[in-house]
Amino acid sequence: MVKIPFMNPRLQALQPYPFEKLRALIASAGQAPSTLKPINLSIGEPKHEAPQCVKDAITGGLDGLSVYPASKGEPRLRQAIANWISRRYQIPAPDAETQVLPALGSREALFAFAQTILNPIEGATVVCPNPFYQIYEGAALLAGAKPYYVNSDPKQNFRTTWDAVPEDVWAKTQLVFVCSPGNPAGNVMTLADWKYLFDLSDRFGFAIASDECYSEIYLDETTPPLGGMQAAYQLGRHDYKNLISFSSLSKRSNVPGMRSGFVAGDASFIAKFLLYRTYHGSAMSPVVSAASIAAWQDEDHVIDNRKQYRDKFDAVLPILEPVLDVRRPDASFYLWAGTPGSDTEFARDLLGATAVTVLPGSFVGRDNHGINPGQNRIRIALVAPIAECIEAAQRIADFARQRNR
Repeated sequence: MVKIPFMNPRLQALQPYPFEKLRALIASAGQAPSTLKPINLSIGEPKHEAPQCVKDAITGGLDGLSVYPASKGEPRLRQAIANWISRRYQIPAPDAETQVLPALGSREALFAFAQTILNPIEGATVVCPNPFYQIYEGAALLAGAKPYYVNSDPKQNFRTTWDAVPEDVWAKTQLVFVCSPGNPAGNVMTLADWKYLFDLSDRFGFAIASDECYSEIYLDETTPPLGGMQAAYQLGRHDYKNLISFSSLSKRSNVPGMRSGFVAGDASFIAKFLLYRTYHGSAMSPVVSAASIAAWQDEDHVIDNRKQYRDKFDAVLPILEPVLDVRRPDASFYLWAGTPGSDTEFARDLLGATAVTVLPGSFVGRDNHGINPGQNRIRIALVAPIAECIEAAQRIADFARQRNR
């Protein structure tokens, strides 16, 4: 008798993660001069200091270690999140009981929500931007759906061209992932973009998962990026029908190790998501809840955080603009820079010559309609201290000049 392996066959559909590809690329790179300090700008891991109010809340809340966390989250945290949404987006606070749910970071929530919402029938489709955060693709595949990629357009500030999706694809779509501000280009969706997707969701009945983890890293203090719930409310969708927004403290408050975020929006989706997570076991510790409340209630550290990123863009862009196709994004802490020729070769040779690590753009995109929109671009994460960012920019610029000769 042949024993059948007990393994989810859908795992075989997953592609290597971008940083797995990067490790292989690094292994093939030459050895940079030992006099150069390595500078890693490949991963979007904030390096600014975590706020003191969060540290104090953690040490003051250690009694929470002795308590099982509630799947629904602490009521005080849900209310703090609802109040923050109201302040940030200038809309009435969503119902903390039915429209808000704490999550262990946006990554966990984005993946789990797809498992909740998708019905793996023949033709089930998930639409997502291209380039994209690979969790969208993996979540779709493991839920039994097929990803459909929508290319960004550099001529439209890297806008996702939703209007290029054929009607027969929308008819099979169950879930749309959007990311605004975008990763990797930092572009922000307009109210018109949102109206277009909302109208389609009403017509075809799909859910919209709005990934907004970069919403608080914007470069113009007077113009915060438009959020999904904000757009819905402005368009008269006061119940946030078909919409769930995802946010996180990782980038906003420099606490990626805390794994704290939230989902908010359509109450009917929240109820089903809570049911799924009751079994999934993703409940937030009371210690993290206390720290999260402190973070969501304080804006001073967030304003300072944005200033530090603005200072980096102000310092780095004049160095890189003369030699690379690069410009200031609307938001986020990435530069999405064009390269002379292959992005993978540029990143590999840059590392070997300068000890600076960046992420090839093709690693976060897929071939679609004959192109990979990440090809011949690199993603530069300005997460290191400003002096290191400036030093890295100077090394990149010198390398690019030599390569262009």
